Amino acid sequence: MDARTGLSRQILIAMSAITVLAGILVFFGTYLIYSVFVAVYPLPEADGWLTSLDLVIFAVLVLVTLPIAALVALRLARRILDPLESLARSARQIAAGDLSARATASDKALGETASLVGDFNTMAQRLQDMAADMALWNATIAHELRTPLTILKGRLQGIIDGVFEPDEPTLRRLILQVDGLARLVEDLRTVTLADSGHLDLRIVPTRLAQEVEEIAALLSPDLASSGFALALDLDDIVVDADVTRVRQAVLALISNARRHAIRGTITISLKAVNGTAVLAISDQGPGIDTDLVGRVFDPFVRGDPERAKETGGNGLGLSVVRAVMEAHGGNLRYRTASGGGALFEMDFAASKEKRSAFEAYSSLARSSVTDPRTRS
Repeated sequence: MDARTGLSRQILIAMSAITVLAGILVFFGTYLIYSVFVAVYPLPEADGWLTSLDLVIFAVLVLVTLPIAALVALRLARRILDPLESLARSARQIAAGDLSARATASDKALGETASLVGDFNTMAQRLQDMAADMALWNATIAHELRTPLTILKGRLQGIIDGVFEPDEPTLRRLILQVDGLARLVEDLRTVTLADSGHLDLRIVPTRLAQEVEEIAALLSPDLASSGFALALDLDDIVVDADVTRVRQAVLALISNARRHAIRGTITISLKAVNGTAVLAISDQGPGIDTDLVGRVFDPFVRGDPERAKETGGNGLGLSVVRAVMEAHGGNLRYRTASGGGALFEMDFAASKEKRSAFEAYSSLARSSVTDPRTRS
């Protein structure tokens, strides 16, 4: 006996029993109330308790109502079981590997079962999307790793065969390929740990301005050789953060601007806004295409793949920044800068003590702008 037959029989029996019990309660309850009334207020020529005619009438009523109850039970069972059978069938298909299977519910399905079918289909769609993303992720990782590994293998084999001399320029190029692999592996590790909720942070009070100034001093000569200049507008703000991860995020945003922006000035600002420390990095254009804005923080999304390939981008930089900010409990936003370039803003969540200090600092900064007496 399958589940459908068993459940249908149980519903039929339950509905029939309820019908009979309801009939008994109504029929005999009426006579009981009538008997009590007669005992309190005797009536002349009162009838007896039950007659044969009464019992016949009761039997006829039960025989008439039982088929109606059976019909209602069968229709109810069908409305309940059809969506459940579709759910069970789709679940078996998904378990067998067919992630495109979906359950269906008719227009006559009960509200609860229809909601259950909808939730199941939503879960199945998310599972299918996750499987597709995983397949794409694996294929993209394999593609990103193949190029540097092929170059390394070819160069090393050439050195072994005597085709290339193991001179300093050759070894430096090999080291660059190894550095690219190490950077890709570290970016993958950061994004994966963040997605799984296992990105550990060493939170300490951090002076963001000081950290950014050190990064700027380190990168300025290299950026200048590429036609870029760094402009700093930093307020002295202390937040609770992981210094290493913050450096990683800032470096990723500066590298992103270097790869995709036109030659010009990269501006880094740090301000207290509404109780939050906002670290912003902007360039002078051309910004991000509108069709990429919605997925700019997804892994392996590139605005200009050919240019990124020339400059060594792997499409993970902005994903790393988002992962770092989410691990800090902060936010990462993109919007178009006033000059048409890309502007990335990192909001660092502050404790109540820090927030009150930020608000006081912001008020002082606004008063220094609006009140001539506070200007130097």
